[in-house]
Amino acid sequence: MTRPTIARSRAAPWLWFAAWVIDGALFALALLGAMTIGVFVLPVALAGAVLLATRRSAAIGAGGVISGLSVPLFYVGYLNRDGPGTICRSFADGGQECREEWSPLPWLLAGLVLVIVGVVVFTAMRRARHAGPRGDARVG
Repeated sequence: MTRPTIARSRAAPWLWFAAWVIDGALFALALLGAMTIGVFVLPVALAGAVLLATRRSAAIGAGGVISGLSVPLFYVGYLNRDGPGTICRSFADGGQECREEWSPLPWLLAGLVLVIVGVVVFTAMRRARHAGPRGDARVG
């Protein structure tokens, strides 16, 4: 194998993982926005899942769906980045806006757990794919 072929073969599983992450994020958005934009996002997520599921080599990255579910959690954590508590902002025209924010930590931790679980599943699937019938690593 040439160097570019080896580099491509090593990167391919991670690209499939990234594709599944995007699809998982679309499913999360479809679920959370079910009464608004979710109706329009769900067909895209389903089409992406069907497209990925019909690609034989894409199955290795399917754990990315779990990691993709973390995207809305990270977004909520980001929106509450100044919390917890009442957060007030002053404007140049003398006005003020106050709102209640939650702590971002639970959202960020839940998102991190989903990312880690997705990567662990992906890694386990890669190892299982490269293991021989007795669990020995394949050569070549």
